[in-house]
Amino acid sequence: MFYFEKIDGKRILKSDFVKNAQAFFTTRDICICDKILEGNTPDENLKSEIENKIQNDKILIADYLKITPENLISPTQTHSANIETAKVGKHNYPDCDALILTDKNIAIFLNFADCTPVILYDEKQNIGAIAHAGWRGTVQKIAPKTAEKMMMYFGSKPENIAALIGPAIGFCCYNVGEEVFEKLSASVKNFDRLSEIRQGNIYVDLKNINKQQLFEIGVKKIDICPYCTVHNNNMFFSYRNENATTKRHSAILKLV
Repeated sequence: MFYFEKIDGKRILKSDFVKNAQAFFTTRDICICDKILEGNTPDENLKSEIENKIQNDKILIADYLKITPENLISPTQTHSANIETAKVGKHNYPDCDALILTDKNIAIFLNFADCTPVILYDEKQNIGAIAHAGWRGTVQKIAPKTAEKMMMYFGSKPENIAALIGPAIGFCCYNVGEEVFEKLSASVKNFDRLSEIRQGNIYVDLKNINKQQLFEIGVKKIDICPYCTVHNNNMFFSYRNENATTKRHSAILKLV
């Protein structure tokens, strides 16, 4: 079950499925994504204000995790299915949409604004990962591929992996074209109840498609966040609902 906590008065979202690691999702209260600076900010004072907020929020998260801000690591996300393992001292992960974490001295985060965040955690091996599953990543099965890499290289077993599927655009709001629908429907063996036709438009359930993909490789302990980033835009950022905003909330993981 998901529940809110606060860091210095700012909301974060956790699940009781993971108790022995720091695994959570930020809200609009916290923005540690540098992508926001790619937006149209011609005013130097505004740009400086944004940079200061990002840095202050990174310090806030790092202090909460008991690490330095330099050890808070994120990749350059490109809607790929590329997976890497985070390493101390390495900060450049280009063209990468999932990071595996095996080291207690660093933390990882990925950024989202409608796409599906998936945090994986294996309590037995004390390792985890975060995957960025937009529709392209979902079609390429990035979440189960990340779990399989944990199994292949780090000794995880599917029954020991807990998956947290975080705030993302919901079944209520995610309408797609026929080509995307066909690709998503082909990404699972059982597509029952994962799509609907409403007033001639196709709607798909991206969160539960990721759940089904994980279920089909043996991961059964899966907690799905009830929040839709469009309907709950007051709490989370939404690319669709906010005119292609560059602001992002994050999924964060730190081993203990």
